Amino acid sequence: MNQYEHAINQLDKICAIIKKTESEDSEAELTYHEMEILKHPNRVTEVSLPVIMDDGHLKIFTGYRVQHSNIRGPYKGGIRFHPQVDLNEVKSLAFWMTIKCATVDIPYGGAKGGITLDPKQLSLGELERLTRSYTRAIANIIGPEVDIPAPDVYTTPQIMAWLMDEYSKIRGKNVPAVVTGKPVEIGGSLGRDTATAQGGFFVLEEVLKKISNLSSDQNKKDISIAVQGFGNAGYNFAKIAHDAGYRVVAVSDSKGGIYNEEGLDIEKVVEHKNSSGSVINFPNAKNISNEELLVLPVKILVPAAFENVISLEMVNDIKASIILELANGPVKIDASEALAEKDVLIIPDVLANAGGVTVSYFEWVQNTRQYYWELEKVRARLKEKMAQATNLIWETKERYKVDMRTAAYIVAVERLRKAIKVRGI
Repeated sequence: MNQYEHAINQLDKICAIIKKTESEDSEAELTYHEMEILKHPNRVTEVSLPVIMDDGHLKIFTGYRVQHSNIRGPYKGGIRFHPQVDLNEVKSLAFWMTIKCATVDIPYGGAKGGITLDPKQLSLGELERLTRSYTRAIANIIGPEVDIPAPDVYTTPQIMAWLMDEYSKIRGKNVPAVVTGKPVEIGGSLGRDTATAQGGFFVLEEVLKKISNLSSDQNKKDISIAVQGFGNAGYNFAKIAHDAGYRVVAVSDSKGGIYNEEGLDIEKVVEHKNSSGSVINFPNAKNISNEELLVLPVKILVPAAFENVISLEMVNDIKASIILELANGPVKIDASEALAEKDVLIIPDVLANAGGVTVSYFEWVQNTRQYYWELEKVRARLKEKMAQATNLIWETKERYKVDMRTAAYIVAVERLRKAIKVRGI
């Protein structure tokens, strides 16, 4: 079963739960119609991207843009540059964006894009020419009121700036709202660079309020955290948690990880990584592998790198009691179900990492109004939005007696159902 089929199976599971609560056959039939609509993306686009490389030869890259649903608003979703990008992956991620936006109740639908390549093998000039080629190829299907791309794996604010600039040239006017995650100098929002991590932290603290006593900094020091992935989301989460008083005992990057049961000084870890190229060999810490980090005896595990890093075979070795999915789909579905049976609380990606798309929405609002907010206002509104979503999902979890992932899907699907019903099939 491929990744997209797994995503669709989650819908079937939610459909079965909702049907149990329906009192009339007509309502059950309506659920079937809505589910069928949500199982199929509205548009799938594959493009060939010719780029003149630095040595003068022509290379053709393959790019994708999948627009899953715009039933609740314009399509929204990132663009990733990665060797493993394929249509199946992009379709799955577009579907999850639809669910994510509905989960946190922002007026967007879901989309995703990507180009199959290793960006580390391209020069800055080659990356710019590729980005502009991709923008030209999809320019007729994106726009501030149609589809708003954003950064994702191995794409940056600079790449978003090139996309915005090329699109603006095509339209003959400045169009900052075509993309989010831009540099602040050209209309980006303050707080967007840390939004995924900050949103995940706000969600975690809301959950911890419900299951533990956090009345003092000492209580926080008793809570150990391991973060897999030291990119934008992982590093910022580790820093935010450390600065808030939690004991971050392990972090890792692509070369490996480090562990100190007493806790790590994240600022010094960053200095070490900047000077050495990796977190490994940090003084007074034990070198570990990424796999070893996942099974450390910690309270909270934060996979913040790639999808599918926790498999069914690892379930019995997982010691964390809470997993915060800061990455997209880091826990395989069968592993997630098995961990739930072990009473491991999984805070699902569609909630945990939705801070990024939430502040992207804030950025889009600022662009369209040409009025920009202070950082404190961005963070206050993000905290409010994430708290509201977390509390509703927790209430749904308790009402239906399900795990948090299922509860998040119930919340999202109910919102999507209502939108389909009032707009009509």
